[in-house]
Amino acid sequence: MGKVVRIGGASGFWGDSRVGAPQLVAEGVDYLVFDYLAELTMSILAAARRKNPALGYATDFVDVTLRSVLKDVLDRKIRVISNAGGVNPQACAQAIRALAAQQGLSVEVAVVLGDDVMPLLPQLREEGVRELQSGAALPDTLLTANAYLGALPVKRALDEGAQIVVTGRCVDSAVTLGALMHEFGWTASDLDRLAQGSLAGHIIECGCQATGGLHTDWEQVPDWAHIGYPVVECHDDGHFVATKPPGTGGLVNCAVIAEQMLYEIGDPRCYLLPDVVCDFTRVELTQEGEHRVAVRGARGSAPGPAYKVSATYLDGFRCTAQLTIVGQDAARKARRTGEAILERTTQLLAQAGLAGYSRSHIEVLGSEAGNFGPHARAADVREVVLQIAVMHTDKAALDLFAREIAPAGTSWAPGTTGASGRPSPSPCLRQFAFLLDKARLQPHVDIDGVLHPVPVPKGPAGAVMAAAPSTPEVAANEAAAGDGVQVPLIALAWARSGDKGNTSNIGVIARRPEWLPLLRAQLSEERVAQWLAHLVQGRVTRFDVPGIHALNFVCEQALDGGGMTSLRNDPLGKGMAQILLTMPVTAPAGWRP
Repeated sequence: MGKVVRIGGASGFWGDSRVGAPQLVAEGVDYLVFDYLAELTMSILAAARRKNPALGYATDFVDVTLRSVLKDVLDRKIRVISNAGGVNPQACAQAIRALAAQQGLSVEVAVVLGDDVMPLLPQLREEGVRELQSGAALPDTLLTANAYLGALPVKRALDEGAQIVVTGRCVDSAVTLGALMHEFGWTASDLDRLAQGSLAGHIIECGCQATGGLHTDWEQVPDWAHIGYPVVECHDDGHFVATKPPGTGGLVNCAVIAEQMLYEIGDPRCYLLPDVVCDFTRVELTQEGEHRVAVRGARGSAPGPAYKVSATYLDGFRCTAQLTIVGQDAARKARRTGEAILERTTQLLAQAGLAGYSRSHIEVLGSEAGNFGPHARAADVREVVLQIAVMHTDKAALDLFAREIAPAGTSWAPGTTGASGRPSPSPCLRQFAFLLDKARLQPHVDIDGVLHPVPVPKGPAGAVMAAAPSTPEVAANEAAAGDGVQVPLIALAWARSGDKGNTSNIGVIARRPEWLPLLRAQLSEERVAQWLAHLVQGRVTRFDVPGIHALNFVCEQALDGGGMTSLRNDPLGKGMAQILLTMPVTAPAGWRP
């Protein structure tokens, strides 16, 4: 068998359950890895640092998680890697040292630095940096600008003996890949191994999504309350087994891992990371026992010469209000209520000398109209939630809006209820992504004030970190749909959707390998785009993933701006796959429910 390194994914985002770390510590993993940083989390942390220079990191990592497990982690010689440092990793490290001192413990903490791009902004503005997708110019004022670093700084920190490694912005999978590079001595040129290690990190970076969370066949996933957090058992040749602690709830099978593998990726032949460009099309999944899936076949090529930088800026303010409407014709009553609120408040803004809303959006949740559009079936629903979201450049305008929600309870539709105080306006943070030559940043590791530089290979000059979508492979023999029984897509496939900015991807996996040609014949780019036309404003591109019998659809301009920019109830596209799974398709001959 050789050496096996066991890594547990204890957090998928800032706000994940506190049960993950204690569960994995009890299991006895070699490493605990944590992912806390969504793109817009960095802006929240930057605002916290402006108010208090000692903040700017994910405080839960120290105050909740480490406080409960630090002694056990050190006793069991488990090493910890986390991007909880946010925009102030030094402060995070100092808080960890203070916690250790309170508990009478000694711990070696390393800090990865070098992702902050803010000092380069004046020069970048002069150079005319443009946003990757829109081509827009750099905004006048940015709140944050951080490069997605790779795994080499994490490896260096571990090489220097760190027990806990704190990073700022890095790619989510780097916390896992860095541990594997350290343990197995992989170098920057071991590209296939780096691709496999990156895939291992990608599988566990979202916590319980790798153990049955969000699974299409949710009723088959037992014991949600005690669901296990993911563990990858990794080998020197790069292959790994995805599993979970014994006795925990959840499910680990090939379908679950396939869904997570396609989550938030674009072209599966060109998954771009700072350490390696991954090709996942030939990955194979094998069930090797209960809750044990072996993963092999990722291939790697040299990375490009640039880092992706995620910057954020303030783009006005937003406010979202909700009311419940009950009774006959609830959906029509709710729509009229929303329109009345917007009409009244627009007039009040004008009387106050304020401009109109920059954007507004009404959704009637429960009517299916927002998510399913022309495919909605709940026309006679008798209970809905009205959601109204508005944006404005002036916060005072949204204070006025917030005061005009509760009056609906006595003014208009019968059965109006559910007002729970005035909604609060909040800043609207928008993302701005661009590329930066790797040579312009100097990542280094700080251990007790000693700085250790981390050389980063630039990669081939011809490679880029933002390749255009490639033309999907065409199957040699596509099955015609022919005559047969019509069923929803969910009868023939599993699916999961993810987001990257304003783009949504939907991975569709055939429930049986022999059904893939049939699905491919029916799920054309054109048909998927038509089915989702009420949500997707841009191009839909299909990519083949034959190793796991899957298709990946990348839908551009699909999320109303995405993140905090979107006014939709589902700004991250969590429901996109569920909407696609309702599409009617023709079942194969002999199909039985």
